[in-house]
Amino acid sequence: MITITFPDGSTKRFPKGSTPRTIAESISSGLAQAVIAAKADDKLIDLTTPLEHDTKLTLLKPTDKEGLEVLRHSCAHLLAHAVKRLYPGALPTIGPPIENGFYYDFANLPIKEGDLEKLEQEMRRIAKEGIPAERIEHHDKAEALAAYKDNPYKVEMIQELGEGASSYRHGDFQDLCRGPHVPNSKFFTKAGFKLDKLAGAYWRGKSENAMLTRIYGLCFATKKELDAFLKLREEAEKRDHRKLGQQLKLFSMHEEAPGMPFFHDNGYYLFRKLTEFMVEEMERLDYKFLRTPLILDKQLWLQSGHWAHYKENMYFSKIDEHDVAVKPMNCPGHILVYKNEHHSYRELPIKAGEFGIVHRHELSGVLSGLFRVRCFTQDDAHIFCTKEQIGEQIEELIDLVHRVYSAFGFSYAVELSTKPEKAMGDERLWELAEKSLAEALKKKKLAFQINEGDGAFYGPKIDFHVRDALGRSWQCGTIQLDFSMPEKFDLSYEGSDGQKHRPVMIHRAIYGSLERFIGILIEHYAGKFPLWLSPEPVRVLPIADRHVAYAEEVVQEFRSQGIRARLDKRPETTSKKVREAQLAQVNYILVVGDQELAAGTVSVRTRDGKVQGAKKLSLFVEEVKKAVIERH
Repeated sequence: MITITFPDGSTKRFPKGSTPRTIAESISSGLAQAVIAAKADDKLIDLTTPLEHDTKLTLLKPTDKEGLEVLRHSCAHLLAHAVKRLYPGALPTIGPPIENGFYYDFANLPIKEGDLEKLEQEMRRIAKEGIPAERIEHHDKAEALAAYKDNPYKVEMIQELGEGASSYRHGDFQDLCRGPHVPNSKFFTKAGFKLDKLAGAYWRGKSENAMLTRIYGLCFATKKELDAFLKLREEAEKRDHRKLGQQLKLFSMHEEAPGMPFFHDNGYYLFRKLTEFMVEEMERLDYKFLRTPLILDKQLWLQSGHWAHYKENMYFSKIDEHDVAVKPMNCPGHILVYKNEHHSYRELPIKAGEFGIVHRHELSGVLSGLFRVRCFTQDDAHIFCTKEQIGEQIEELIDLVHRVYSAFGFSYAVELSTKPEKAMGDERLWELAEKSLAEALKKKKLAFQINEGDGAFYGPKIDFHVRDALGRSWQCGTIQLDFSMPEKFDLSYEGSDGQKHRPVMIHRAIYGSLERFIGILIEHYAGKFPLWLSPEPVRVLPIADRHVAYAEEVVQEFRSQGIRARLDKRPETTSKKVREAQLAQVNYILVVGDQELAAGTVSVRTRDGKVQGAKKLSLFVEEVKKAVIERH
């Protein structure tokens, strides 16, 4: 007999050789029908795998994270099976699960976008056939090579794998795979899957290799989840910040500077408003503001550890025969400013902030609008404090994060990321740092998840994931505790005992990247920015030339109160100008004609088509000003 321990801590004895399937059947027939794979200790296995010793066993359903990955990987093989039936000459290569689904790459596949529906229908036929999955263990390399002798891509993979290769057979189709797989193709009659698009992909991602045909598919545990995702994606496409960025004249991207956005007047206004808002919040907390150089000597990056841990993402040059680097982050510059003066414990904490431009080399294939760029601005700050001040400073930062995100209507989730495999510093200091962050989160009564091994190389961190209007999650803010940098740079302050002591360094960003945060806001608001953020809160439309002078007075009245207003005096019809203003997401569209000129009023309508009618100009200016001040 063997002892099986379940996730809830309960245990039960089973005969040696029992499988996850028989164990599930012993618990309930409903469970047995729902599970698709299992995890024995830390290894994913098929439901038919015999268990020979005491094991921690998790039975996986498609609704579980790891179960869903098994489902998606199996769906990739379902696609390959369908491809081989319809295109016998095609050569399957690799087909991994990815976010929201899977892909599979094929050689010799003469297919076009319009053929995907036919291919998907074949997948559904195979699903209805209820074909069981059979795992095949290849006893040696020769056996595996013989099974795939007609597919050079599989042969290459087997040569690299060496011994221990395995395959899965589904009726008349067999594919090299380590597994596990869903036990039967009938599971896909309940799942939600859809072939999504075609793309080209080089074998192994190398341009010198053959170009393959990649088929992307979506896969979810249920059809309902698939439909919900498709609906969400459709709405997200309407909100695509790249399209809205062009439409609203916010920013543009150019081949002359790939991955480096060009902000236009409207976009820079957003940039400036976000900066002003953050500066206002920081000044309340007694931050000092810095401006540090873009280029710093190589020696600084060697000392900081970035050269060892981050150089593949950095840009380099030479100045006066010295190696230099364009900064990928601001912290070493802030450290130099701290070292420039002698500090006493009475000064601490010292809070230094910078809206610093940084450059990081990203591969061209991952660049995406404002979400993934090579040049961006961090709302970066560093706090130098004593160990005794850590808790209060982390709590203050958590409160600041909450105020900032609440201003945009964001809810958020929190993760505590712990020591990574490649880390610097003393183990005891890491333990102290992780404990300090966890205690601060608990004191603020914030629920958080542990993200094992995902901390920065110099310290653990708290990550904040905002949730937008569509329910999507975006990692933005971070608070990082660092005992390592002060040690590397020999930072000190004079304590109350007259002796030198080592400060603690807290790294923090709340927007993260202003460029990325603007992209998130564009999609969160669907381009309909609240009044206080709007690049064009007011546009004034004179009906005829004789009304232009009064319209100019209206514009100046708003501007005198610090509110952006623009005049549209083009010789177009008023209805056309109103429609264009609505498409530009202008908050208030003010029409002025004879009646408004005579009465000193403006006729107010909104971008959503609501007509508010005539309002006294002076009163309406005050109304708008009040809403801007209160951040509505």
